[in-house]
Amino acid sequence: MKRFSQLAIPYIVWAVIMLVLPMALIALYSITQPGNSIISFSVTLEHYIKFFTDPDFLIILWRSIWIAVKTTIICLLIGYPVAYYISRCDERLQNILVLCITIPMWINMLVRTYAWIGLLSEGGLVQKFLGIFGLGNTELLYTEGAVLLGMVYNFLPFMILQINTVLCKMDYSLLEAAADLGANPVQTFRRVTLPLSLPGVINGITLVFLPAVSSFFIPKLLGGGKYFLIGNVIENQFITVGEWNFGSAISMIMAVIMMLLMMCVHKVEVRNQGGKEEE
Repeated sequence: MKRFSQLAIPYIVWAVIMLVLPMALIALYSITQPGNSIISFSVTLEHYIKFFTDPDFLIILWRSIWIAVKTTIICLLIGYPVAYYISRCDERLQNILVLCITIPMWINMLVRTYAWIGLLSEGGLVQKFLGIFGLGNTELLYTEGAVLLGMVYNFLPFMILQINTVLCKMDYSLLEAAADLGANPVQTFRRVTLPLSLPGVINGITLVFLPAVSSFFIPKLLGGGKYFLIGNVIENQFITVGEWNFGSAISMIMAVIMMLLMMCVHKVEVRNQGGKEEE
């Protein structure tokens, strides 16, 4: 036991330096005035008050949450059927399909998002395709739809892989038992497959929603600065405006929102596991 504790020391040191210390500095910046030193500073909640009393920031926060919700829902509606189909294939085809999903993830997300600018731009491939149906004049780039498309494209694999992992580990003898008891395919899916796949669904929702709500370069590239999200506000405060204290306060607000979401997800997962044990 002592040996395992010693092996954990490098990870603990890394976590303190790379995770705990930066978060502590952000928390400190968020409650201090510009120009205060770490040794001598006065505590203030002015930056938090500024955020919650300015309707513009609240609108941007709501817009960020809403587009993250839409991204998550679309990823779930597309990802679940794809993951279900992959899990029903033979093992060799499963590996090929999973590889096809993961190969784009080997490319940097920024590069993949840049590629959509060429596809969605005026005279691009997508617009030419829509021109076949008489929709060639539709504006695609620098719209909410372009931002939503970019988010779904980048985060969809996380949903598929999480659900597929759970479905592949499922005991298929339970499906056979349900069929023997007279359940049709729809009843089997609703009463057996769906409940057993909920852990993967919950993990997929978490892995899609959290990065989507704080994304900044996808709306910056595909929104063209016209579609401002909370991640863009934080980036703007740190890099353009130089308001590190206010940017830190917004970052802490987002961190609290994400932690609350993770707590809710954990409670749902615990409740789901408790229901299984009772059954």
